[in-house]
Amino acid sequence: MTLVLPESLRDVEAVTRVATPARLEYDFTAGRATTTFLRGILEHKILGEACPICHKVYVPSRGACPSHGVPTSEIVELAGPGVLVSYCVVNVAFHGSVMELPYVGGLIQLEGADMFLMHLIQEASPDEVRIGQWVEPVWRDDADLEATLESIRYFRPLDRPDATVDEAGHVVSWGPATRGGAA
Repeated sequence: MTLVLPESLRDVEAVTRVATPARLEYDFTAGRATTTFLRGILEHKILGEACPICHKVYVPSRGACPSHGVPTSEIVELAGPGVLVSYCVVNVAFHGSVMELPYVGGLIQLEGADMFLMHLIQEASPDEVRIGQWVEPVWRDDADLEATLESIRYFRPLDRPDATVDEAGHVVSWGPATRGGAA
């Protein structure tokens, strides 16, 4: 199909894109499970919820087990340390970023949880970060705590033997001296 332009537009350069500002305002209602999680954050606690059928612990919980579709109402307090199951070294700044490059974002499986938490990894250079590494949360000062995941400033490495992580990114052995794992 051939497009025929009017004579007045034949020598005009075609518009291939238009940049225009966009703004979206919304209100977020946290719901029961997220409210429980965020109230825990205000007390330096990381709270998950367990499925009554499969007993998997989700953090932060969305209020239902995604496998069974049943409400998760049993609250489980997680100690905080976890294992880095995946990570990314960020070398490119994005609009509005205040992070010094490079930095590391990681997926952390908190001990006792069956779901990953995404957060910053700091107090280690990117070449010192590795899968299976134990990390712990570093919290804001009490006076600065808010009901947001940003109240955990970042996670930092622990001086502990690495855990074993499978190809799918799940911890198969938590290593010695932990709650449930054998070395």
